[in-house]
This record gives sequence, C-alpha cells and structure tokens, in this order.
Amino acid sequence: MGAGRAASISLDGVRDKNLMQLKKLNSVLFPVRYNEKYYADVLASGEFTKLAYYSDICVGSIACRLEKKEGGAVRVYIMTLGVLAPYRGLGIGTKLLEHVLDLSSKQSNIGEIYLHVQTNNEDAINFYKKFGFEITETIQNYYTNITPPDCYVVTKYIGQSELKK
Repeated sequence: MGAGRAASISLDGVRDKNLMQLKKLNSVLFPVRYNEKYYADVLASGEFTKLAYYSDICVGSIACRLEKKEGGAVRVYIMTLGVLAPYRGLGIGTKLLEHVLDLSSKQSNIGEIYLHVQTNNEDAINFYKKFGFEITETIQNYYTNITPPDCYVVTKYIGQSELKK
C-alpha cells in the first residue's frame, strides 16, 4: 500500500447470519474453544460485541458480556478481543476497545470493565494499560490445558457511575 492510502477499518455487529465469522476468528486467535453459552452471551450483548473489517476483510473482534450487579449496576466483561496477526499494529484492536469504552462511558449504570489475561501475555497487558486498565487480581490455575495456567484480572473503573449511587 502506498503511504497516502490508508485502508478503512469498519465495525459491524454480530448476528446469527455472521456468527460463523466470529467462530472462525476465535479458532485461529485463541488457544481455547468456546462453548455455546459464550456465543449466546455474544448475541445477547448487542452493541458490545463487534467484528472488525480491514478493507472489507474480517480480521478481528471484541466480544463482551454484560453482568448485572446488585443495585442495578452493570459491569462489562471482555470475553475476547483479538486481531489476526498480519493486521496487528494497524489500530484495529484500539478501535474495537475504544468502541466498548465509549459505549460504556455513555451508560451511567456501568461502573467497570474487566477481563482475564494470561500472566505471560505482556503485549495484551501493555495494550490494556495504555487505556487505563490496571491489574487488580491474580488467579492461580485459571486456565486448563494452557501454560502458564495463571491469569491476571485487568480492570478499568469508569467514574461516571459513581455519581449515580
């Protein structure tokens, strides 16, 4: 590509008709297989789950689950965020995460966004830290069948919800 020709990055919602694209991406991106509950949560999350397209090629996704807490508060759990290796470093993961951060900040009942990251995944940890996430917990033996089995809980608190309490 020439220096002046930036390919377009676009996001699209996940629906029954394109769910297979997410399944294919996940099989390439992640060392674990996701069950039907994961995909039911994906479809239930609405705008909080997106596929990313680079010049009309599906290259990444973010999938979230909304978790209700007592008192009407909601937290967003990022189940997966991934971009195919040849397309990393182009701002696609940033665009996916910024979409969820922006959506979350506009909803007064959302107080936090969190996810699990394998303890040796320094690229992911550094990526989330750029957006204000911090390691809030370490869970031993969280993963089965992958090494290391430990994970960090990485959390970003959203201040707006504090005003509503």
